[in-house]
Amino acid sequence: MASKDKKDTKTIAENRKARHEYYVLESFEAGIGLYGTEVKSIRAGNVNLKDCYCRVIDGEMILLGMHISPYEHGNIFNRDPERPRRLLMHKKEILRLYGQVKQEGLALIPLSLYFKGSRVKVQLGLCKGKKLYDKRAAEAEREMKRVAERAMKDRRNLE
Repeated sequence: MASKDKKDTKTIAENRKARHEYYVLESFEAGIGLYGTEVKSIRAGNVNLKDCYCRVIDGEMILLGMHISPYEHGNIFNRDPERPRRLLMHKKEILRLYGQVKQEGLALIPLSLYFKGSRVKVQLGLCKGKKLYDKRAAEAEREMKRVAERAMKDRRNLE
């Protein structure tokens, strides 16, 4: 029997570029303030997390640059696709993250967008930027793993 605390989650969108560009030090879950037509558009999968980021403005966490395409049947109720969206977090969490971003030069980047039950949630990452040589090293490591997997697979097929 499933408990009420464990709600099923369904991933809507992922920001794969974020994992390539940044080291993710910590991750957080936040709610997001949306309007009805935006939720309907998200259910249809019309959302893009590429190039979006978070800022703390007047003590509130704001998500900037997330594109939600206008809902086809929304007519006058549709909102601006790239409007700033308020993230819902506890004040203490927001202030702690704001301090880390200001002092340590980190960034708050949305990693994924998902449904938790009927609510839309954002997974935020407290991230540190990668240098070019870090990206190259990560790519070389992935390539080595691919080659090793292929060699193991070929070896199994010969036996």
